[in-house]
This record gives sequence, C-alpha cells and structure tokens, in this order.
Amino acid sequence: MADPQGLIVAAHGRHYLAQSQGQLFECVTRGKKSDVATGDRVRFKQTSPNQGVIEEILPRATLLYRSDQYKSKLLAANVTQLFIVVATEPGFSDDLVSRSLVAANAAGIKAHLILNKIDLTELRDVAHTRLQTYTSLGYPLHEVSAKEDPQATLQALQGLLEGESTILIGQSGMGKSSLVNLLVPDADIAVREISQRLDTGKHTTTFTRLYPLNETTSVIDSPGFQEFGLYQLSEGLLERAFPEFEAHLGLCRFYNCHHLNEPGCAILASVEDGKISAARHGLYRQLLHESSQKLY
Repeated sequence: MADPQGLIVAAHGRHYLAQSQGQLFECVTRGKKSDVATGDRVRFKQTSPNQGVIEEILPRATLLYRSDQYKSKLLAANVTQLFIVVATEPGFSDDLVSRSLVAANAAGIKAHLILNKIDLTELRDVAHTRLQTYTSLGYPLHEVSAKEDPQATLQALQGLLEGESTILIGQSGMGKSSLVNLLVPDADIAVREISQRLDTGKHTTTFTRLYPLNETTSVIDSPGFQEFGLYQLSEGLLERAFPEFEAHLGLCRFYNCHHLNEPGCAILASVEDGKISAARHGLYRQLLHESSQKLY
C-alpha cells in the first residue's frame, strides 16, 4: 500500500502537522532535517494511528523564506499570493514592506498591500503618502478596518482569497490576527488544537499555520516579525525583483553591470532622472551587499 500524502498545516522546529484525509498526523523528519515548510505537500510513512515520518517533499510551485548571514527560515511553500498587512497606527516599517515585496517578486508570488485601521481617519493621509511608493509601482492597495467594520473588510478581501494560497505578513500591532480571525472561521479553535498537538503552549505565535478554507483556498498566518533578511537572493534575482528596473535591464554599457557606480548604467541614469526612487535603489544596494555576506 502506498504511503499517504498530506498537507503540512503547521511546523515547529522539526515537528510538523500533516493533514491527510481529514485527519491530523504529528510528523517528524528523518535525522536532523528541518527543510519542510508549512504549505508543503509531503509523502509520509504512518507509524501509529496519528503519527508519521516524512519520507518526501513533493515538488513545490513556490517557496517563501527569509534569511540572515548565518541561516534561513522557511515561511511557507506553494503560496500564490502575499498580503502585507500595515496599519494607520502604530507606524509600520517601510523596510519590512519593501523587503517583503522583493521576496514576493523573487519567488514569483503576487503581492497585495492591506491597510488596516482606516477608521483612524486623521492618520490615513500619512499612511497613503508612505504607501504611494509601492502603489505607483502597481502593487494593489486594499483599505480595511477589521475591528470597526468587519463586514466591509470581508467584502473587500474574500474575493481575493478564492482559489489562492495566501500568506499574511506583518509586524506586531498591525491587526493581522484580527484579520485572520475574520477570514478564517474557528481560527482560535484550530490554533489551540495545533498548539496542543505540537506541544508549544496555548497562545504560541512562534509557528506559521495554514487554514484550508476549501479544496482550492487556504490562508496562512505567520508570526509577527520586525526584520526580513534576504541574504539568499543572488544579484541576478535581485535586479529582476525590482519591477521598476525591468525596462532598463540590458541597456547598460557593460553586460555585467552591477548598477552600483558603473559608467553608462541605465539604472543609475534613471535614478538621476527621478524615474527610479533613490530610496528603492538604496534598498537594492543594501540587499546586494547583504547577499555578498552570506556564510552558509
């Protein structure tokens, strides 16, 4: 009899929960491997009525992860779109938003900006101004108020979720949990069950968790984090992860231009002309520096 296949709905350390045939299986990997991500489809060998050992990760369509100088942290596999949740208050990090968008582009994942807490009207204009950098590049912006107007929030977002595997990313305080609880019926119950099964405590926010809404639709909640390292991205991936660079690639004087200080660089000329934001080019420069520091 063939080994069962399952969908990884949560990961904590080297412990995983796989959903298969409507049942949850507590799974581990062989040896010290920890290269399984929430959203992975896996083949596992059942070792007891509710436990198993992961034998194979099935081919992934996408993989979203972050990394620093020393190690990488898998966020989710087979994601089709990313919701970056920001709010009118507290203030959000432009750096985190920018890096999340670069990560999505590099992984081939659609990205949407979700501005929460728009009921705080006196702060909306400031948020709009700050987000204009991204909306001018074509990233869609959806404005919601999860707590004050849940019905309108559902109306704005539910259609975007259908048929997609959507991961929500955001700093603590942006209202991401409120959005998840709104979009996913019984999310709290599912969290408690997952926490108990993974033995991580009732109120843990340290693992990424997937909620299947139907056969083709799922929502993935990730822990709030402040930094999004992208040390894993090569120079070639980085230059193509900035949509505003696209029209200028291949037009530099030198075929191996790094777009940093070379003469005849089409990207630098566009920065000078104001067609490309100096801040965005500064991020590219920083990410290129980081990728050269990778030690793993």
